[in-house]
Amino acid sequence: MVDLALRMLMHDRLRFFITVSGVAFAVNLILSQVGLFFGLLSNSSIVVRNIPAEIWVTSKNTPNVDFAQAFPEAYVNRVRSVPGVARADNLIVTFLNINLPNGATEGTVTYAVEDFQAWNLPWKLESGDIRDLRRGNFMFTDASAVRRIGAFEAGDYREVSGVRMRYAGRSVGATSFTTTPVSFMDYRLAQRMNSNLLEGNTTYILVKAAPGADIKALKAEIQRRLPHNDVYTRAEWAQRSDDYWIKNTGIGLNAYITVALGILVGVVIVAQTLYTSTMEHIKEFGTVKAIGGSNADIYRLLGRQALVAAVVGFTIGALLTLAMKPGVAAIGLRLILPAPVWITVALGTLVMCLLSAGVSFRKVANIDPGLVFRS
Repeated sequence: MVDLALRMLMHDRLRFFITVSGVAFAVNLILSQVGLFFGLLSNSSIVVRNIPAEIWVTSKNTPNVDFAQAFPEAYVNRVRSVPGVARADNLIVTFLNINLPNGATEGTVTYAVEDFQAWNLPWKLESGDIRDLRRGNFMFTDASAVRRIGAFEAGDYREVSGVRMRYAGRSVGATSFTTTPVSFMDYRLAQRMNSNLLEGNTTYILVKAAPGADIKALKAEIQRRLPHNDVYTRAEWAQRSDDYWIKNTGIGLNAYITVALGILVGVVIVAQTLYTSTMEHIKEFGTVKAIGGSNADIYRLLGRQALVAAVVGFTIGALLTLAMKPGVAAIGLRLILPAPVWITVALGTLVMCLLSAGVSFRKVANIDPGLVFRS
């Protein structure tokens, strides 16, 4: 029966190619869209996930990490006095303007703390020494910013919000959801450069818990002492940042629509080609019944055809998606595809092909075995 299923499927090579191409297209469309979705989301909370702070203190109703709001920096002392807190420091996140050589201006989201090494900022360097940020008007900017601000290297100068700054080096992997360049500078320098908003203020408090501390209880106590702020665990704050962009940009809806389109295309193509193949071999199916075969035997035959189309199509679609990764990275985007996504899409492809074969199931169920003896 397996050989018969393959012979019938491969009888028309062009139709088999169309079937597999339809499945591969659907798989590639779904994987690439889901991969881009996860890639963009990773940018929205990448800093939160790389800073080793179990708890974040924010101002009330701050929507995500980039859109920070100021509150008194002295609040950090209240946090430091909470039992179970191993370390607490202020973090400033603010937008500054970089003057470009061509006269244009580009914004940069800037992260500023007093001890970068303690908070793993930036978590990966391409060049430079992070300790240079304590020496004066120095800054790091992520290498991905080249697409927005042009080429720059350690030692270059740029005017930032009216202050002549020198690049101490370049980081790698610090990207924002909106592709706005990400920079790092000393905490006090950031305050001076945006003194109207930040003099005596901060935008976040980062908290490291003592070993064995109950994070839930620690969060509740900090919230009690700072009733006019919001307090989140790292996972909660990262999720809040992700949710903001999903709800306010439509990327979630766009991903769902594209996935649905991919499934629809796959179902239509596979169903059409398998149905056409079934109609062309209707007498062969009648022969199977005439020699004692049951509907279940024919269903298994069609199911095997769907399985072959699913396996071959998924393999080609997956390889196409992997081949896209370098090109996607070249334009500053990422395809992130965790193992559960691969498994889900693989199973979904199989289900899609089996459902498509269901169109043929109904046709062969009523085949008259006597058909084989008619001219």
